[in-house]
Amino acid sequence: MRTSTAADIRGMASAAPMAPPAALAHPSPPSPPSPPLRPYDPQYDPLHARDPGTGCAYAPTWWVASAGQPPGDDGPLVRDIDVDVAVIGSGSTGLSTALYLAQEHGIRATVLEANQTAWGCSSRSGGQGQNAGGRLKRSQWIARWGLDTARKLDAEIRSGFENFRHLSRQIDCEAHDGGHLYLAHRREKLAGLDAEARLMRETFGYATRMLSAEQVRQDYCDEREAVGAMFEPEGVGIHPLKFSFGLMRKARALGVTVHTASPVQGWHSAAGWQHLQTPAGLVRARRVAVCTGGYTGQTLNPLLKDRVMPILSNSVVTRVLSPAELAATNFRTETFLTDTRTLRFYYRLLRDKRLQIGSRSAVSGADAEHPAHLRLLTDAIARKFPPLAGIRIDYSWWGWVDMSHDMMPRITQPDAQQKIWYALGYGGNGVSFSTWAGKRLAERVAGKDGGRELFDLPIYRSPLPFPNLMGLAQTQALAPFRRIGQRMLYQWYWLRDEK
Repeated sequence: MRTSTAADIRGMASAAPMAPPAALAHPSPPSPPSPPLRPYDPQYDPLHARDPGTGCAYAPTWWVASAGQPPGDDGPLVRDIDVDVAVIGSGSTGLSTALYLAQEHGIRATVLEANQTAWGCSSRSGGQGQNAGGRLKRSQWIARWGLDTARKLDAEIRSGFENFRHLSRQIDCEAHDGGHLYLAHRREKLAGLDAEARLMRETFGYATRMLSAEQVRQDYCDEREAVGAMFEPEGVGIHPLKFSFGLMRKARALGVTVHTASPVQGWHSAAGWQHLQTPAGLVRARRVAVCTGGYTGQTLNPLLKDRVMPILSNSVVTRVLSPAELAATNFRTETFLTDTRTLRFYYRLLRDKRLQIGSRSAVSGADAEHPAHLRLLTDAIARKFPPLAGIRIDYSWWGWVDMSHDMMPRITQPDAQQKIWYALGYGGNGVSFSTWAGKRLAERVAGKDGGRELFDLPIYRSPLPFPNLMGLAQTQALAPFRRIGQRMLYQWYWLRDEK
């Protein structure tokens, strides 16, 4: 059976009409005619490109193919406008920020999107909603900030997860509330997993538990690499694009405007206003919220330059598994799984019985189409689920993750003298926390964060840090060296994980 290459797959996505949820109180206004889409650029790299394009087509993801018709938007901006709040980026962070500004603070924001709604992370992620915010584990929170701060941070992250869980029940997004399995891919990883599970039970009150390899294979799936696992009851898998479309419908029903094909190509401040130049119109905004995730360009604003490291995440979705293949792999659930590699694999059985799997592989956009990155994932399928070796891949894509340089996000106003805020740096754990980040960002933009103790938490009180490059000045010229360092790190991670 032939494995499709990435080049074979591009352009396969198709969309079927989807009726809006019946619970929507007010229908969204009709959208203006849209200009023809520009081709998707598979080599786009935010570390080097000045902007992510204008009105580009979606990446050829399974989510795009199966999400149905996108909700109406307000089309490209075609004239100069004055607004109270401009939100840059229409992923789940930007849409939830606009939603909560309208819903809780009576502010009707204007969202500016360079391409299509949820064009970036929110149409390319794995859809794994974990009880997390950033890459650090709770034991690492304690080591970095102490137990008291770790407890307060846990309460905040947990509130965010419960809010996401609630939203996933309101929005038709194929939500599966089945927890999360963290699989040990080597025996020496079990002790660390057991210690983390015990910490989460005894210190933070979670019902985490350890499972043997036999329990994993009997009750979840016959994953051949697993030598044991930690099970967390908190975990909701979603269709991320359907979820984002649901957020957009809610926001537009409250008067939020969303201008697609409207990238910010120039930005300066004047007389207390933020001037955002788009291709066909200037937006003069009193306040700006930046929600651009891994697609935050180096030239967008000096406050954002070098603050996140964009990391590629590759993902594939197979053809539908046959009944015989389902029996051979013993898939009994849609609960999502992650393994203990540093460059982790994340995977799950989707609602229509396709297997999805992703991981980190390519380093630069220029290298993203190399067949080795697709092969990394198909080889992993063969190792983890031998009956599926050689299965046809129907969808293959990649997207940029916003990795902060200390592995934790920030929802903050980086300069008190400027009316600019951002929510960035999820490090691949933004599926659930991004909506809570949007809620907190809305509070900050609306001026409702004064005197509240929770905003003294590390993720709120400081800006994203710069990378540590041995004291060298942060310049655009150093970007290639960051990629060289990343490539060397990936080789070291591979040796440590596999050898």
